Amino acid sequence: MANPTTRTRGTGSPARRTLTAAARAAAKRARRPEQDETTQRVEDRLTGRTVLIEPPCGWDDPPEPQPTPETDEQETDEQESAPAPPPRLPRVLTAALCLALVAALAAAAVLGWQYRQGQQTAKARTEALAAARKAAPVVLSYDYRHLDRDFARARALLTGAFRDQYGRTTKTVVGPTAKKYHGVVKATVAAPTDGGAPAVSVVSAAPDRAVVLLFVNQITQSTQVSGARLDLNRVRMTLARTADGWKVSAVDAL
Repeated sequence: MANPTTRTRGTGSPARRTLTAAARAAAKRARRPEQDETTQRVEDRLTGRTVLIEPPCGWDDPPEPQPTPETDEQETDEQESAPAPPPRLPRVLTAALCLALVAALAAAAVLGWQYRQGQQTAKARTEALAAARKAAPVVLSYDYRHLDRDFARARALLTGAFRDQYGRTTKTVVGPTAKKYHGVVKATVAAPTDGGAPAVSVVSAAPDRAVVLLFVNQITQSTQVSGARLDLNRVRMTLARTADGWKVSAVDAL
C-alpha cells in the first residue's frame, strides 16, 4: 500500500505551485529598486566618459559589401575619365631647359641691344653728315675785316680740346697774318657742276661719334697772291655728339 505522504519530485498541488510563483514575483519586485538604483549609479559614473565595449565572444563584424559588376564598371569609367597627372621631368632635363631658357633670354637681349645700336648708328650717320656739311664752310673760312665774328661763329661749332686749340691758333697765328696781308678765305664743300650731292661721305660712325670725309674748295685772296687762288682740299672731320648737338672735335687736312 502506497504511503499517502510521499510526493513525487517536481510535482505538487496547484495551490502550492501558485504560492511559490507569487513568492518569486514578490522577491523580484523587492530586488528591482535595488537593481535600478545600482544601474543609475553606474550610469552616473559613466556620464561624460567614453566607454569602450568589448564585443562578446563569438561576435564577428558584418561582412563588407562586395562590389557589384556595375560598381566596378563605374569606378573603371571614372578612373579612365579622370585626367592623368602630368609626367614629372628628370632633374637633369629640367636644368637643361632652364639653361636653354636663360641662353635664349640672353641672346634676345643681345640682339635687342644690337638692333638699338644699329638704329642709333644709322641716325648718327645722317646727323653727323649734315653737321659736317654745315660746319666745314664756317670753320675753314675767315675775312680779315671781321675776324672776331668769324672766329666766334666757328668756335660755336667746336668742342673739347680742339675748340681750345682753334682759339689759340686763330689768336696767335691766323688772325695777325690775315690782318697783315688782308687775307680772305672762303671754303665750300665740293659738289658736281650739274647740281648733284656734295662730295661728302661717312668714314665711320657710332651712336656718339662719327668721322666724315669732305672735299672742300678754298678760294684765298691776300696781298701776297695775285688774284684769287683755288685750293682743292680733302678734309677729315671728326664729330662728337654733345648736349647741344653734333660738334667738331678734330679737323685734319689730307
